[in-house]
Amino acid sequence: METMPDFTPSLIVHGGAWDIPDADVAADLEGCRRAAEIGWAILQKGGSALDAVEAAIRYLEDDPIFDAGVGAWLNAAGEVELDAIIMDGETLDNGAVAAIQHIRNPISVARRVMEHTPHSLIAGHGAEQFAAAQGFSLCDESELLTGHELERWKIIKGKTNYKVEESFGGTPHGTVGAVARDKDGHIAAGTSTGGTPNKLPGRVGDSPLIGCGCYADDMSAGASATGWGESIMKVVLSKTACDLAANGSDAQSAAEKSIGVLADRVQGLGGIILIDQHGRIGQAFNTPRMARAWIEDGQVIAKVDK
Repeated sequence: METMPDFTPSLIVHGGAWDIPDADVAADLEGCRRAAEIGWAILQKGGSALDAVEAAIRYLEDDPIFDAGVGAWLNAAGEVELDAIIMDGETLDNGAVAAIQHIRNPISVARRVMEHTPHSLIAGHGAEQFAAAQGFSLCDESELLTGHELERWKIIKGKTNYKVEESFGGTPHGTVGAVARDKDGHIAAGTSTGGTPNKLPGRVGDSPLIGCGCYADDMSAGASATGWGESIMKVVLSKTACDLAANGSDAQSAAEKSIGVLADRVQGLGGIILIDQHGRIGQAFNTPRMARAWIEDGQVIAKVDK
């Protein structure tokens, strides 16, 4: 029987589209670069796109420079609530958790939802109970807090007449994601976030919602989005980008057009990374900066500016 030739693997990761301060640029670049190296090593050994995406995002969740896992922003009650999603482009299977607490790596819990339940999304205390039943170690919230984010929360809470809506008025921050295509031509994508600073307890943004914060389909593309979640949800940003790829746009054009829709239709702020069915990489954002890294000719390229 004739065997099918291997596809050329592709990988791209992001660490959020927002107004990244100069002081954070080096750490953002290093974090994205290292995550890309971890995911790429898996693909180079013949590993799956799902494994590469999960491993890359786990690294980003553990890096406190990003708004996911350790270092996530606090909600209005001073708590860390995390969202994550992962999707398999071969089967369209997907799994997600929302507003989960006491978990260091929600992307891995999301994958367990995909592979061990009939559900797509589990939220809140139920997601925490599921994680514990699946053998994940629950952590004390203090393990997820960093001094920087705790002090930021104290400043916000110390303001008089502070309105929650103010949290949505500034630039987005630090959501992480990854997209990969493996040697078998299968695409996977994932996204993980701590959400918006001082969000209402229980608030869920775009990140764990299929088609919004993430989408993957071997027949079109895989995408991971970052930015102002409420606007991203309105245009179903990741699915919009993948549909553009399915309808003839290359990955870069699809990324740029989808961010154009986000800006023009709902005046949204954000960014997106994309790998199309041909393995081509796309990336676009309309915030001042977006941290990302990808593989080009076997080398890791990391950037924050356009």
